[in-house]
Amino acid sequence: MTLQKLSAGSGYEYLTRQVAALDSTEKRNIPLADYYSAKGESPGRWVGSGLTGIDGLEPPDVVTAEQMKHLFGSGCDPVSGRPLGAAYKVYRNETVDAFNARVDELLADSPKPTSGERAAARATAAHEFFVAEQGRDPVSAQELSAALKRYSRPQQAAVAGFDLTFSPVKSVSTLWAVAPREVAEKIELAHHAAVADALAFIEQHALFTREGKDGARQVETRGLIAAAFTHRDSRAGDPDLHTHVAVANKVQTKQGKWLSIYGRVLHQHVVAASETYNTALERHLVEALGV
Repeated sequence: MTLQKLSAGSGYEYLTRQVAALDSTEKRNIPLADYYSAKGESPGRWVGSGLTGIDGLEPPDVVTAEQMKHLFGSGCDPVSGRPLGAAYKVYRNETVDAFNARVDELLADSPKPTSGERAAARATAAHEFFVAEQGRDPVSAQELSAALKRYSRPQQAAVAGFDLTFSPVKSVSTLWAVAPREVAEKIELAHHAAVADALAFIEQHALFTREGKDGARQVETRGLIAAAFTHRDSRAGDPDLHTHVAVANKVQTKQGKWLSIYGRVLHQHVVAASETYNTALERHLVEALGV
C-alpha cells in the first residue's frame, strides 16, 4: 500500500480525471460512465465506518462526481453539500488563477463544455503559458503535461484527503490475468477482502483526530469516509489489479464533532497497513484457491 495526499480545491479532479479513469492519461477525457460501460470497469464505491455520520450514504453505494466535488473539493457533506466542520482552506495563487481564467476564456463559446473540450482548453492554455515562460515550445507531451500540472495546481493547498493504493504482488496480478473467469473472480474477492482488512486495521489503530490547544489531545473517531476505485491495468497497460481508496480528511469524534485526520499517525502506520493487506491477501488466497 502507498499513500499520497490529495489537495483541496481542484485536487479532487485528479480522482475523476485520472484515478477513476484507470490511471491512463490517454483515457482521462472519457466520461466515467462511458468508460465503465465500454471497458466493464466497476464504478467507485463508498466505504468506511465513518459513513454512519452521512445521511443517505452507506457502503457500497456508487460514487458520483457531484459527491466527490462536495467532499474532496470543499469538505462538505457529499449528499447535502452542507459543511462538515471547518471548510478546507484554498490558497490563492496568481498563476493558477490566470491559468483557470484563460481556460474559461477558451470555453466561453461552450455553455456546457464536454470533458474533451475542457481537456483541450487546458492543454491549449498550458501550451500558451509554457511558451510565454520558456520562450519555446514543449519538447514532448510529458513536458507539456508537467507544465499543465504546475499551472493548474497551487503550490500550497489544504489536504482534502489521502489516496491509499492497494496493489498485490505481480504474481497475483499475473495469475489473475491468465486464469479462467471463476478463478480470476476468486482472486478479486480475495483482494477486496484484504483491502477491507487493511482499512479495518487503519480505523482501529491509525485513524485519530486532535482537539484542544494546538491539537494537544489525540482523540478517537467514528471511522473513515472513503471512495474506493478498483482498476485492472497499469499506466503502461499491463495487467495490474489494484484499488485506490480516497480517504476524506473529514472524521467525526465519538461526540459527533467534525475535524480533520491526524495525518502524522496515519503516515506512521503506512508500513503496518501495507503488511496487513499483504498478509491478509495471502491468507484469503490460500483459503479460496490453495495458493
